Amino acid sequence: MTADWFGTPMVPLAGGYGGETFLVGGGDGDELVLRIYSRHPERAMVDASLLRLVRGILPVAEVVDVRPAHDGHPGVLVTERLPGKRLGLMMPSATAEQRVEVGRNLGRLLATLSGIPMPRFGMFEGADLGLSADAPAVDLHSWARHYRDTSRLGGWPDPDWRGLLALVAEAEERLAGDHPAGREVEPGFVRFVLAHSDFNPKNLLVDPENCAITGLLDWEFAHAGSPYTDLGNLTRFERHPDFVDAVVSTFVTHAPKLGADPLGLGRAVDLWALIELVGRDRLNAVGELAQDLLLAQARAGDLSAWPWDEPRRDPTATGA
Repeated sequence: MTADWFGTPMVPLAGGYGGETFLVGGGDGDELVLRIYSRHPERAMVDASLLRLVRGILPVAEVVDVRPAHDGHPGVLVTERLPGKRLGLMMPSATAEQRVEVGRNLGRLLATLSGIPMPRFGMFEGADLGLSADAPAVDLHSWARHYRDTSRLGGWPDPDWRGLLALVAEAEERLAGDHPAGREVEPGFVRFVLAHSDFNPKNLLVDPENCAITGLLDWEFAHAGSPYTDLGNLTRFERHPDFVDAVVSTFVTHAPKLGADPLGLGRAVDLWALIELVGRDRLNAVGELAQDLLLAQARAGDLSAWPWDEPRRDPTATGA
């Protein structure tokens, strides 16, 4: 479907799930990206401020125009179009060398994000990026219980639910610094940083020639959170050992101080997202995969459990 923006052709961009992002222009190399914030109108001003804050530090688009929501009209954000290929389109045919190189570059990007400190946990509010005092739940157990009581998680058989609760308890112990095996370790959740919170192949642009990261897109879920959030998100459905090893080793080398097991901490933090995805009223492709993954983890009692034969799953692929 093609629409128009004040007479300029407007074409939906692939890669996301919200249907709110469009390419504006005639294909002459100076196209712009238009984001219409119908679902969360207030995020237009937040996202514009975030892009301006980190531009020059992270590979983000320049803000061309932003319009706040008013009189029932959604907020609108217009940015430049960044070069590069979506990582999700590159990974299926990537060589081992390319996976390692792009993994290293992503590890550096994660390290940069984890070096942008925040005073506490919170969602951003307004153009000045204030932090909300509201929290989704007091802890991960309460979060899981909420979705058990109000969503499709209520339909899980009792053994699977008990398995999930055991997994939640393990995750909370890891994040608090109490190793499940009784070995004392440093707390994993020791500081708050800028978390993108949708750091995955559909929102990452890569130069296919040199594997440089050319764009980090879609900041609508960004918040002040854990330094392990984005690592957990990135490796949720990407499990090539060479790729994951390159990401984690580079992240550890370049990031400020981290806990003893960043990947395990990333998996622990990612339970918040997996539970929310599985608990939605209607499951899209990523929700279906999240349900398969979370069930496998709960049944195995293992945060690193993986229910598929292949080392990656792509929620944007047909039949995923």
